[in-house]
Amino acid sequence: MVQPIIEANKLGIEFVRNRRRQLRLREMFIYKGGRSPESGVFWPLRDVSFAVQPGEAVGIIGKNGTGKSTLLRLIAGVLIPDEGSITVRGAVAPLLELSAGFSNDLTGRENVHLVGSLHGLSPKTMKQKFDEILDFAGEQVQKGIDTPVRHFSSGMKVRLGFSVIAQLPHPILLVDEVLAVGDAEFRKKCYATIERLLAEGRTLVLVSHNENDLTRFCTRGLYFNNGLLTVDGTVQEALDGYNNVVRT
Repeated sequence: MVQPIIEANKLGIEFVRNRRRQLRLREMFIYKGGRSPESGVFWPLRDVSFAVQPGEAVGIIGKNGTGKSTLLRLIAGVLIPDEGSITVRGAVAPLLELSAGFSNDLTGRENVHLVGSLHGLSPKTMKQKFDEILDFAGEQVQKGIDTPVRHFSSGMKVRLGFSVIAQLPHPILLVDEVLAVGDAEFRKKCYATIERLLAEGRTLVLVSHNENDLTRFCTRGLYFNNGLLTVDGTVQEALDGYNNVVRT
């Protein structure tokens, strides 16, 4: 019997408003934000259990603030749960922020090599893949590749970030809303890449509000409401659960 590639067991994480959690080193490159409304404790996720099999494409569905992005960070190992456990049996290729995890003080070229090294790719491998990464990212990114990333638009960051992540050999791909950024031509390239990776047997966990993207790539959906996993079924069942709440 094949073991799940991702397995959550009564998973929960507690946040304190207006106070940053301690960050792992990788989080400094992946997680750039944080909620800061009124003071107090809240649980973006609690008592969450599910298992993802190798090669599945799973859509994470829910309103803003219901723990979707937090779940991806837990899968990526960026955050540590306060309750339960999350087991990931494979390396993760994460595209979790519009910043793509880049350091604003480094150039695009330097960031490509940094992200590659953080994910275990050797300098020799990155040199071999660099031209392909740049070609995929497009002309605008190519012109600014030796410019500090702080001067990149959000679309340029996503283009370059997706181009790097798509080159990683990792079996798990995490994507958080970034397909909404960029022009139609680049989205078409992204869609083709995701379809290729799925055909190769990769596992996809996708956070999106775009129903077309969710139904295009995912056969299974997890719908979260107020930090709880409310529906674990087909992607259409999860979308129906979400839409029923939105309409009321």
